[in-house]
Amino acid sequence: MSATVRPSVKAADSAAAVEWTDKRWWVVCLLSFGMVIAYLDRVNLSAALTEIGKAYSLDKEQQGMAMSAFFWTYTAFQIPSGLLVDRFGVRWPYFFGFLLWSIASALTPWMTGLTALIAIRMLIGLGESVVTPSSIRYLSLHFSEKQRGLAVGLYMTGTKIGPAIGIPIAAYLVKNYGWQSMFPIIGLASLVWLIPWMTWVGKDDIAAQPSEKRAASQNQPSVSIGQILKSPAMWGVIIGTYCYMYFVYYCMTWMPSYFRERHNMSIDKMSWYAFVSFGGMAAVAAIAGWVADRMISKGGDPVKVRKGFTIAGFLVAATQTLSVFTDSVPLMIFFTVFSLCGLGLATANYWALTQTLVPGGRSALVAGIQNTAANLAGAVTAWLSGWLIQTTGSFDAPIKMVGFWLILGVGCYWLLVRREYAPKTA
Repeated sequence: MSATVRPSVKAADSAAAVEWTDKRWWVVCLLSFGMVIAYLDRVNLSAALTEIGKAYSLDKEQQGMAMSAFFWTYTAFQIPSGLLVDRFGVRWPYFFGFLLWSIASALTPWMTGLTALIAIRMLIGLGESVVTPSSIRYLSLHFSEKQRGLAVGLYMTGTKIGPAIGIPIAAYLVKNYGWQSMFPIIGLASLVWLIPWMTWVGKDDIAAQPSEKRAASQNQPSVSIGQILKSPAMWGVIIGTYCYMYFVYYCMTWMPSYFRERHNMSIDKMSWYAFVSFGGMAAVAAIAGWVADRMISKGGDPVKVRKGFTIAGFLVAATQTLSVFTDSVPLMIFFTVFSLCGLGLATANYWALTQTLVPGGRSALVAGIQNTAANLAGAVTAWLSGWLIQTTGSFDAPIKMVGFWLILGVGCYWLLVRREYAPKTA
């Protein structure tokens, strides 16, 4: 009897594994597209900032505060969202978060004045707080070390394609339909994404795996949040992530104004340079993740390989600071574009590196901690850069601040992010 049962069970499990293997890459693409939409809703305010500033009589510091408000709730709810996703899986938390932020974004034009604008941006931040914990959990559970760099790289392209196409799309809608129409068009059209999400992602993301992968996930040793936060490696990751994202969020929030006000660019030309910068970063991120995977599959140490790519990305990005020491407009634009593209060397690898160093099934919690640092940078960058511009009358000071953080990030990854400093299970 057992001889007749085993082949059928094995065949069924094999068929399930094939279906899972095919479907998971489609889900990666969907997660990347979800991140594109999330970032589009983050940068749409930047594209319309000049017009909104005039409509509500906002100075630079107030504009910076409005852009910063998104990150207040987005940052505060990263760890709670990570715990929520680890407890209930990725499907429903992501669904409700997506629904909340899309509707809130669509309602933005009806928020009159700074206080109401801050409130609606905080609501968008709350909705988007589930995105990264959900996505990193899915990738961590469904991809091995030798595939994770490419998977994370493809997913992370959404964080670059979002600003790359988001700023031009939002700018086009502002120019042709007005900023009041731009927000509901983007917010409501985005809801179509929920159809494939609810169709492709199962109710239990662990049960969707083949049996041997599922058993491995369930038998992993776990670490507590206290053990994670006692680790020097995790603090290196936290500070390094802050440094990485300080630069990215400066480019997302103030680069459009930098191009328009410092270089007198039209809204169309500004959109083109933003597209090239973030689009180049997306391409470099995917390629660097794939190359790191190949190096690891040929015997390279995962920590050393991904750490090397991360440090290289930070160093190339730091060339942005050179733009303040030249009066040549082509050189300033070159350093702006080159530095952001170069940071793509770090993008997939610094996220994958964290999952390599932290053992156990707490992937969403760890992603929440790391993303808290990432978006604390967003909250600080948007406001601080606006204050520096308002105080000094120049974009030079915030650009120099970017260089300081990137070099600090190099030091953190070089000295602290090591295997021997990683969290240990009890």
